[in-house]
Amino acid sequence: MVANTAAILATGSYVPKEEISNEEVAARCGVTAEWIERKTEIRSRRYAPPHLATSDLAARAGAAALEAAGLDAGDVDYLIVSTSTGDSPQPPTSALVQHALGAYGAACLDVNAVCSGFVHALELARGLVALRPGARALVIAADVYSRILDLSDRRTAPLFGDGAGAALVGAAEQGYGILDTDLTTSGGAHHLIRVEAGGSRLPASAETVAEGAHYFRMEGRAVRAFVNENVPPALRRLVERTGHRLADVDHFIPHQANGVMMRELVEASGLTQAAVHRTVERYGNTGSASIAVTLDEANRAGLLRRGELVLLAGFGGGMAAGSTLLTWQGEAA
Repeated sequence: MVANTAAILATGSYVPKEEISNEEVAARCGVTAEWIERKTEIRSRRYAPPHLATSDLAARAGAAALEAAGLDAGDVDYLIVSTSTGDSPQPPTSALVQHALGAYGAACLDVNAVCSGFVHALELARGLVALRPGARALVIAADVYSRILDLSDRRTAPLFGDGAGAALVGAAEQGYGILDTDLTTSGGAHHLIRVEAGGSRLPASAETVAEGAHYFRMEGRAVRAFVNENVPPALRRLVERTGHRLADVDHFIPHQANGVMMRELVEASGLTQAAVHRTVERYGNTGSASIAVTLDEANRAGLLRRGELVLLAGFGGGMAAGSTLLTWQGEAA
């Protein structure tokens, strides 16, 4: 365990303005709006307009975090973008975000751990700040899943929306900051969440496009079983490793995969006493952005108090899972 040398100093987020109702989604995939809400607890989601890509959403979320911290883009030393729906295979989406923000002094890189990517990126930022204590890392999680969805697929189309969230990471004050992180990958289950075409194994072609091989696919029941089996023990392991008990956790912010699944996870993890923060009803599953967006909303609403224990938990394609426990510090010094 690395000492709590880094903390989240400020947060930001951005979701597109266009709200997509359950009725609209249901009409495309042959179900009812009531069925969607009953199965997912999602009532609406946001889709990015055609002229906005992942980097655009990411830049807006990053700018919001910098404004909250009272800093300029030139104050950023590292810019890490977590996404599985980058603007293009190359260049890194983070380079485009750097250009949009004007953060030209920042080293940039992308992280792709799908829906657990925000936690992975936070841990990377923590390590960088530990090596260079005066540094600031801007971690942005952003996804535009509406561009890779088969809108006729009732297993995936009702779930996903677009969004971006950001966290500015810097030196922690004594007694605050990230306590520990737990990251795992189960590559044997990589087939459960996938986009099959568009890479080096199955390059883009007329045939792959005709077959819909560039669409996002997910084995929902198997994913749910994976989460229920693997995530609760990982959360328990992490919390106990820091010398705390699950009952000590004040706030739990899980990946907003599906409202029903989230309720099951809270119960299975023994976190029923914690304040569980949710945005899934309004935004759906925004991929890597979901934890970051929800964290920002809770922070801006004044729900996270200095010194409280906050547990973040992500899980998704790979299959990857990541959780981090922090003592909330709050505003940048």
